Amino acid sequence: MNNNFAVIMAGGIGSRFWPMSKEEFPKQFLDVLGIGRTLIQMTYDRLLKVVPSNQIYVVTNESYKDLVIEQLGISANQVLTEPMRKNTAPCIAYAAHKIHSINKNANLIVAPADHLILKEDKFVSIINTAIEKAVEGNNIVTLGIKPSRPDTGYGYIQFVNDNDIIMGEVRKVKQFTEKPNRELAELFLKGGDYYWNSGIFIWTSLTIINALAKFKPELNSLFSTKGNDYNTKNEQDFVNNAFTNCEDISIDFAVLENSKHVHVVLANFGWSDLGTWGSLYTHLDKDIEGNAVIGDDVHLFDTENCIVNLPKNKLVVLQGLKDHIVVESDNVLMIVKKDQEQKIKGYLKEVKKKSPKFN
Repeated sequence: MNNNFAVIMAGGIGSRFWPMSKEEFPKQFLDVLGIGRTLIQMTYDRLLKVVPSNQIYVVTNESYKDLVIEQLGISANQVLTEPMRKNTAPCIAYAAHKIHSINKNANLIVAPADHLILKEDKFVSIINTAIEKAVEGNNIVTLGIKPSRPDTGYGYIQFVNDNDIIMGEVRKVKQFTEKPNRELAELFLKGGDYYWNSGIFIWTSLTIINALAKFKPELNSLFSTKGNDYNTKNEQDFVNNAFTNCEDISIDFAVLENSKHVHVVLANFGWSDLGTWGSLYTHLDKDIEGNAVIGDDVHLFDTENCIVNLPKNKLVVLQGLKDHIVVESDNVLMIVKKDQEQKIKGYLKEVKKKSPKFN
């Protein structure tokens, strides 16, 4: 494990989890499952099984640094702060260059802070398989999840499918498709050779730095120190300048869609990205009518297949709802159809323009 490092990406604001997730306190710092651990704490606990505690780094917005330290108890030098949000490629470039300056043989596990993984023993096994493949031939490795529905909110990975599919196997990636429409997602589901892109990546620090240098040389150059900026008092100024001048782009578009050395491990460890209320609904206990309810004084009549998350001190009566999301937080109430939740982000943009109370 001495060469294993982890990078937790925790800079997002989780707008699709509004109104619980807000800019000053986003979803990765919330106990959305009601189990006493926040999403970032669960991610950290899981990574401790494959990475020493002092080699787990968190990349986050500078405004969340204190929250990260408070919730994880890690040292301040393990929290890498971004002055602005520029998507995942700059975030990964920063972490890769910094860690490579510490250990030239570093294996990097890059994971979002807001995923749920139910079968952690299988996760550890899959990660070890991915590390072996990454080290073996300077490969880029991602984890693929067998799709259970034609979801249009995920990216899809098509892999070489020349024999029986066995979970835990490594397959060469043929192509990535980012968030297809419903018709295309249904075709992917029927095909059997398309898996969801989990957003969890494994590579050596040198492999991803070389890939960035090849496909995004300007971005890579901004984070490639000419002197001794990393791990010194100059680091934050150096990084702030890099983020100010770099491109806003995801690692998928920057590297994965261009590289010919990408492999996927077919994973089955009870994964959900918990990116939406609908994904949370599948993991909550439900009543006989299929309602998942969080709240102490909620009374439902002729209501089915809803997710309801309301304050403990609020008496609520709901009647006649079906397949809806009902959430209240800090005196903000949202009621949206479950099959329309991909539109929440757009709705918020409109509300922000019109409401002085928006947060």
